[in-house]
Amino acid sequence: MVGMPENAALSVGDLVELDLTGIAHGGVGVARHEGRVVFVADAIPGERVRARITEARKKSFARAATVEVLDPSEDRRPHIWPEAGLERDPAERPGGAEFGHIALPRQRALKAEVLTDALRRFGGLGTDALRDLGGGVLQVESLPGDAEAEAPGLDGTTHTSAPGLGYRTRVRLHVDPETGEVGPYAARSRRVIRTASLPLAVEEIGWIAPLDEAISEAEAVDLVSPSADDPRMLVSYPGERRRAGADDPVRESVGGREFLVRAGGFWQVHREAPVTLFEAVRDAILELAGSDRFDPGAANLDLYGGAGLLAAAVAEAAGPGLRITTVESDPGATDDAAENLADLVGALTVTARVDRHLAELRAAAAPVRERLRRGTVVLDPPRSGAGGEVCAGLGEVAPANIVYVACDPVALARDTATLRELGYTPVSLRALDLFPHTHHFETLAVFLRD
Repeated sequence: MVGMPENAALSVGDLVELDLTGIAHGGVGVARHEGRVVFVADAIPGERVRARITEARKKSFARAATVEVLDPSEDRRPHIWPEAGLERDPAERPGGAEFGHIALPRQRALKAEVLTDALRRFGGLGTDALRDLGGGVLQVESLPGDAEAEAPGLDGTTHTSAPGLGYRTRVRLHVDPETGEVGPYAARSRRVIRTASLPLAVEEIGWIAPLDEAISEAEAVDLVSPSADDPRMLVSYPGERRRAGADDPVRESVGGREFLVRAGGFWQVHREAPVTLFEAVRDAILELAGSDRFDPGAANLDLYGGAGLLAAAVAEAAGPGLRITTVESDPGATDDAAENLADLVGALTVTARVDRHLAELRAAAAPVRERLRRGTVVLDPPRSGAGGEVCAGLGEVAPANIVYVACDPVALARDTATLRELGYTPVSLRALDLFPHTHHFETLAVFLRD
């Protein structure tokens, strides 16, 4: 510790020298100070850094932010977002690009470490099972085009830049309640930070982003750049009962197929994510069909179905004889799914909470239950995962196969443990880097009923 007596307690503002030994879920490095775990932002495992303590309320761990790198990793790069670099005070750095100082191959290796650790610790999977799932070693796949991405310049033009930039088609900014200034939040804070650029955003968002403006009385600004429609700026105000853009339909193109979605609704943010997930789910269904495990005429389900993207992927693999019900709690998304799946005779869209729909299915008549047991479930839950109640419902409905799209590795691992207890075995897994320069990524896992 710099300037403090040996064995002194850590306090906010203290400077400490730390050796980074690992990575934790959430994109922070792991170090120890006198036996106490310290989670360190803006560092890379293997580095020695000087860091400022930012949180020390818990006896078991503290949080810190790097202010100086004493022994840098060979994978350290100048931060892709100048405002998030070490030159700024940690409290002045915008959040949302916590891996922006790390070379992309190392970013993906760190994400693979987090996934492997989560599946081992929370999913109960041993070395052999993990090796079989990953075909040897779990890897995180990059998406097409990241290396050639362009990012908006400050003058509105574009420039070829570091790999993995210029991919976000949806960006949320916040408004300072006192000044009206618009920008992202600081990391682990609700403090609005002014920035001159949005390097992860596509060019069209750079055109309309109000980074140098003040918007009085607003709460948030959502910037949306649909692949087959004009960009939108959606302004939210306190007390509004409907989210901005809820009634604004826009068009998205996925592999030549057009989808209707709400500008203010959910859609994957990486420009290549919709087609990547579409193809990943389609290929998983084709593989199940190739082993005679997929029955297109069974009671197949698409849970947390959104606008119907993944149900359409199942349909492309299964052909015209498919029967599938897509379940989504957002009425607007269900309406969009009905439109997007209108050409599928066997598709049904239902507005309902997934747990409640599964409860209804558990009480269905015997012939329906049998069709459910022959079916395949695709589910794409929120970041918190499916959870115990939904997994228990799946266990009672007992579909033959589950294709699980996860955006959080720990949630996936916990649900994996639950599904294994319910008689499901994970047989394949793909990790996809849908969020370069952040700690987030997507995972697709296939489970078979024993």
